[in-house]
Amino acid sequence: MPDLITITGTVATPPRHIVTSGGLDIASFRLASSQRRYDKTLGKWVDADTNWYSVSAFRHLAVNILSSLSLGQRVVVSGRLRVRHWESGEKTGIAVELEADAVGHDLSWGTSSFTKVIPSTPNPGGGAEGESVSGSFPERLDDAAIGGGSADAGDEPSELPGSGDREPAEELLPF
Repeated sequence: MPDLITITGTVATPPRHIVTSGGLDIASFRLASSQRRYDKTLGKWVDADTNWYSVSAFRHLAVNILSSLSLGQRVVVSGRLRVRHWESGEKTGIAVELEADAVGHDLSWGTSSFTKVIPSTPNPGGGAEGESVSGSFPERLDDAAIGGGSADAGDEPSELPGSGDREPAEELLPF
């Protein structure tokens, strides 16, 4: 059973792209994850040890990483952790690898804009072909919009329980 883990860190190398002879898209990059601690003697936050990970992703995720991530960006990566011992001549070491299931920008450090990619044709190589779709979402998703049948206006309650004594949500927001 693989170890599932989520790591936050900085993209430390530009994402690299390869396509196997079978047409499989693979993206890889190095991820630096630094711990921070407060140094009382200096009176400020300082970087502590840095952990390094080799991140790899496949198919559609690989293609999306290539068009979304760049060197120095803060990201969140979730996937399967693998630790391997290696030897090369007289040198030995440990490689820590993360096979990504999901990758995204760390919104604690900035903003991001999402563009959904819809493959236009089946692509066994992972989805290099496709079209981008961006825009607004519908105000309400009904069962018909998500494939669960039809929704009639009579199916929706006129008021949510307990909501009659509240202000509208937009009036309660602090901004």
